[in-house]
Amino acid sequence: MASRRSEITMSDAELARFLDEERVLTCATLGASGRPHLMPLWYVRDGLTLLAWTYGKSQKVRNLERDPRATVQVEAGRDRYGELRGVMLECDVTIERDPQRILDAGLRLAARYAGADAGPEARERVLQQARKRVVLRFTPTRIVSWDHRKLGAAY
Repeated sequence: MASRRSEITMSDAELARFLDEERVLTCATLGASGRPHLMPLWYVRDGLTLLAWTYGKSQKVRNLERDPRATVQVEAGRDRYGELRGVMLECDVTIERDPQRILDAGLRLAARYAGADAGPEARERVLQQARKRVVLRFTPTRIVSWDHRKLGAAY
Protein backbone atom coordinates (compact mmCIF):
# COMPACT_ATOMS: atom_id res chain seq x y z
CA MET A 1 0.00 0.00 0.00
CA ALA A 2 1.33 3.44 -0.92
CA SER A 3 2.12 5.99 1.77
CA ARG A 4 -0.57 8.58 2.41
CA ARG A 5 1.86 10.92 4.23
CA SER A 6 1.39 13.73 1.70
CA GLU A 7 -2.38 13.60 2.21
CA ILE A 8 -2.16 14.29 5.94
CA THR A 9 0.64 16.89 5.98
CA MET A 10 -0.53 20.32 7.16
CA SER A 11 -0.06 23.36 4.95
CA ASP A 12 1.88 26.30 6.38
CA ALA A 13 -1.39 28.10 7.20
CA GLU A 14 -2.86 24.97 8.84
CA LEU A 15 0.32 24.50 10.84
CA ALA A 16 0.32 28.12 12.09
CA ARG A 17 -3.38 27.87 13.05
CA PHE A 18 -2.78 24.55 14.83
CA LEU A 19 0.14 25.96 16.85
CA ASP A 20 -2.01 28.97 17.79
CA GLU A 21 -4.90 26.75 18.91
CA GLU A 22 -2.92 24.28 21.01
CA ARG A 23 -1.36 25.27 24.29
CA VAL A 24 1.29 22.77 25.42
CA LEU A 25 4.36 21.42 23.69
CA THR A 26 6.37 18.44 24.86
CA CYS A 27 10.09 19.18 24.75
CA ALA A 28 12.62 16.35 24.43
CA THR A 29 16.25 17.07 25.29
CA LEU A 30 19.07 14.60 25.86
CA GLY A 31 20.20 14.03 29.41
CA ALA A 32 23.82 13.37 30.39
CA SER A 33 23.14 9.62 30.21
CA GLY A 34 21.93 9.98 26.61
CA ARG A 35 18.32 9.25 27.52
CA PRO A 36 15.53 11.60 26.41
CA HIS A 37 14.24 14.05 29.01
CA LEU A 38 10.60 14.99 28.23
CA MET A 39 8.86 18.00 29.73
CA PRO A 40 5.70 19.99 28.92
CA LEU A 41 6.00 23.72 28.30
CA TRP A 42 3.72 26.60 27.49
CA TYR A 43 4.81 28.50 24.39
CA VAL A 44 4.20 31.43 22.09
CA ARG A 45 4.83 31.43 18.38
CA ASP A 46 7.18 33.70 16.44
CA GLY A 47 6.57 32.49 12.89
CA LEU A 48 7.37 28.80 13.13
CA THR A 49 9.89 29.44 15.91
CA LEU A 50 8.47 28.65 19.33
CA LEU A 51 9.42 30.52 22.50
CA ALA A 52 9.07 29.11 26.00
CA TRP A 53 10.47 30.12 29.34
CA THR A 54 11.70 27.99 32.14
CA TYR A 55 13.87 28.18 35.23
CA GLY A 56 17.48 28.85 34.29
CA LYS A 57 18.67 26.02 36.56
CA SER A 58 16.22 23.42 35.21
CA GLN A 59 17.36 20.05 33.89
CA LYS A 60 16.27 20.90 30.35
CA VAL A 61 18.45 24.02 30.38
CA ARG A 62 21.44 22.01 31.62
CA ASN A 63 20.79 19.47 28.87
CA LEU A 64 20.56 22.24 26.23
CA GLU A 65 23.79 23.82 27.46
CA ARG A 66 25.51 20.50 26.64
CA ASP A 67 23.63 19.88 23.38
CA PRO A 68 21.54 22.75 21.97
CA ARG A 69 19.16 20.49 20.07
CA ALA A 70 15.65 19.42 21.00
CA THR A 71 12.62 17.81 19.45
CA VAL A 72 9.26 19.27 20.36
CA GLN A 73 5.82 17.87 19.71
CA VAL A 74 2.40 19.45 19.85
CA GLU A 75 -0.55 17.08 19.47
CA ALA A 76 -4.33 16.96 19.62
CA GLY A 77 -7.17 14.52 19.02
CA ARG A 78 -5.73 11.67 21.08
CA ASP A 79 -9.09 10.03 21.73
CA ARG A 80 -9.70 8.68 18.21
CA TYR A 81 -7.27 7.72 15.45
CA GLY A 82 -9.25 9.63 12.82
CA GLU A 83 -8.89 12.83 14.89
CA LEU A 84 -5.11 12.65 15.48
CA ARG A 85 -3.19 15.73 14.47
CA GLY A 86 0.10 17.19 15.49
CA VAL A 87 3.51 18.45 14.59
CA MET A 88 7.03 17.33 15.46
CA LEU A 89 9.74 19.96 15.15
CA GLU A 90 13.42 19.08 15.29
CA CYS A 91 14.98 22.29 16.56
CA ASP A 92 18.17 24.13 17.24
CA VAL A 93 17.66 25.84 20.59
CA THR A 94 19.02 29.17 21.74
CA ILE A 95 18.97 29.93 25.46
CA GLU A 96 18.26 33.63 25.84
CA ARG A 97 19.39 35.25 29.08
CA ASP A 98 18.83 38.91 28.19
CA PRO A 99 16.49 40.33 30.88
CA GLN A 100 14.42 42.35 28.40
CA ARG A 101 13.86 39.36 26.10
CA ILE A 102 12.92 37.23 29.10
CA LEU A 103 10.44 39.86 30.26
CA ASP A 104 8.97 40.28 26.77
CA ALA A 105 8.47 36.53 26.37
CA GLY A 106 7.00 36.25 29.87
CA LEU A 107 4.49 39.00 29.12
CA ARG A 108 3.51 37.32 25.85
CA LEU A 109 3.03 34.03 27.68
CA ALA A 110 0.96 35.74 30.38
CA ALA A 111 -1.23 37.40 27.75
CA ARG A 112 -1.75 34.11 25.93
CA TYR A 113 -2.45 31.93 28.94
CA ALA A 114 -4.07 34.40 31.36
CA GLY A 115 -5.90 36.39 28.67
CA ALA A 116 -7.89 39.23 30.16
CA ASP A 117 -6.33 38.49 33.56
CA ALA A 118 -2.95 39.71 32.30
CA GLY A 119 -3.31 43.10 33.99
CA PRO A 120 -0.93 44.94 36.33
CA GLU A 121 -0.89 42.07 38.85
CA ALA A 122 0.09 39.59 36.14
CA ARG A 123 2.82 41.94 34.92
CA GLU A 124 4.21 42.12 38.45
CA ARG A 125 4.18 38.30 38.74
CA VAL A 126 6.04 38.05 35.43
CA LEU A 127 8.60 40.60 36.64
CA GLN A 128 9.13 38.60 39.84
CA GLN A 129 9.53 35.28 38.00
CA ALA A 130 11.66 36.65 35.15
CA ARG A 131 14.71 36.98 37.41
CA LYS A 132 15.06 33.20 37.62
CA ARG A 133 13.97 32.38 34.08
CA VAL A 134 15.48 32.01 30.63
CA VAL A 135 13.81 31.92 27.23
CA LEU A 136 14.16 28.85 25.06
CA ARG A 137 14.00 29.72 21.36
CA PHE A 138 13.13 26.60 19.38
CA THR A 139 14.11 27.16 15.73
CA PRO A 140 12.91 24.28 13.53
CA THR A 141 15.38 22.52 11.25
CA ARG A 142 12.85 19.84 10.24
CA ILE A 143 9.05 19.78 10.55
CA VAL A 144 6.74 16.78 10.28
CA SER A 145 3.00 17.34 10.63
CA TRP A 146 -0.08 15.15 10.44
CA ASP A 147 -3.84 15.66 10.40
CA HIS A 148 -5.70 12.37 10.19
CA ARG A 149 -9.01 14.23 9.78
CA LYS A 150 -7.95 14.73 6.15
CA LEU A 151 -8.35 10.99 5.59
CA GLY A 152 -12.10 11.19 6.18
CA ALA A 153 -12.29 7.93 8.19
CA ALA A 154 -10.57 6.05 5.33
CA TYR A 155 -7.37 4.91 6.97
